[in-house]
Amino acid sequence: MTNLLLTFYGDDFTGSTDAMEALTFGGVPTALFLTPPQPHHLQGRFAGLSAIGMAGASRSMSPAQMDAELRPKFEALRRLGAPLVHYKVCSTFDSSPEVGSIGHAADIGQSIFHSPFVPMVVGAPVLRRYVTFANLFATVEGETYRLDRHPTMSRHPVTPMHESDLRRHLARQTRRTVHSFDLLALSGAEDDVNARFAELLAQQPDIVLFDTVDDEHLRRIGRLLWTAAQGRNGESPLYAVGSSGVEYALIRHWQATGKVAPPSLSTSPGPVDQLIVMSGSGSPVTAEQITWAERHGFATLRLDSAALIDPSCAEEESRRVVREALTVLAQGRSLVLYSAHGPDDPALAATKARGAELRIEPSLVGARLAARQGELLRMLLNETGLRRACIAGGDTCSHATPVLGIYALEAIAPIAPGGPLCRGAADDPKLDGLELSLKGGQVGKADYFGRIREGK
Repeated sequence: MTNLLLTFYGDDFTGSTDAMEALTFGGVPTALFLTPPQPHHLQGRFAGLSAIGMAGASRSMSPAQMDAELRPKFEALRRLGAPLVHYKVCSTFDSSPEVGSIGHAADIGQSIFHSPFVPMVVGAPVLRRYVTFANLFATVEGETYRLDRHPTMSRHPVTPMHESDLRRHLARQTRRTVHSFDLLALSGAEDDVNARFAELLAQQPDIVLFDTVDDEHLRRIGRLLWTAAQGRNGESPLYAVGSSGVEYALIRHWQATGKVAPPSLSTSPGPVDQLIVMSGSGSPVTAEQITWAERHGFATLRLDSAALIDPSCAEEESRRVVREALTVLAQGRSLVLYSAHGPDDPALAATKARGAELRIEPSLVGARLAARQGELLRMLLNETGLRRACIAGGDTCSHATPVLGIYALEAIAPIAPGGPLCRGAADDPKLDGLELSLKGGQVGKADYFGRIREGK
């Protein structure tokens, strides 16, 4: 596909829609596929795309699982022929040598793409994520924290961030050298920036980590990345790793040079009478959103997550949930189904303990629960005919969405940075055109579910 500017793989579904949002509303026609797209998928509504993404779940995988997942997906992206391929990670960079290793993803990509270096862009000012002198910061409720002191990410249940210097963090995940192109290198005249960057590349770094604080940094980084990608002359793509900062950087450059026209303002898809939310997030942000929903007309229904992962009682719990949910939905109310209410909810520990009793590998407990939640959501959508839903929680989205039978998504309305409203493509006419929001735990303000219901 010679018209492609970029392809990307997202290490979870919410991160994938974040990248698609940046591209779509930046004027780059984009679709996100749940499996490698086949030729017939790229006809009709998806003809003429300028960017193609694939949504994955490698953020929750071991290195061995990542090998099995990423190698065929990267090969599929390579065959599409874009000059730049992006491995999309969360802007909080949470990962470890054992789970979702970003360093290992860099190694896998380099074994396939043979990029001259791996640019790494993590900062995304629109998401209030900043990198200064290689240290990652994130803003919560107006307060900006270093990642190792962040109130949520420093105590993430799977991959807590104990180090904010991304060079030191990556050193535990890969043997590749990491060089920083910092704020001082990005400052001054463009010719000076070019000279400093050329001097750095002459040292043959494996990975180049860019500082990012504002949109001007993004524009300059986008110019450096696109120049490097174009310099490959079709030999092999430039392979980049990072947050949606990669997309925002490229868009800033493409718009500044006229390669991409500024997009027309998106229109609201309008409100719906009812919304179904399926939440597997333990984030305090999502907990606040559930509380807001309870106070603004939504019904809520707690799931027994420990029972849903236990084969001996999962079906009975599923029947209870469907029965009670349908009763509520028949009353015309919107509904939030949730497995936890914040990081201190006892249900989290109870589910983990049940998984241990059942000898389920800890990394698979969440995947099993999320798949069950996907099944429940699909049953409710089929029974009610409702056409708008939201899934909350990064890992929940990654494992629940494929169960819905959707093969692709396109962004249709920006609701909150990193959490757009999307439209699904499915072979099943009951689900084709489903409007779906995939929300990470940290995404959105308190009224996010209300905004999704209103479509604005």
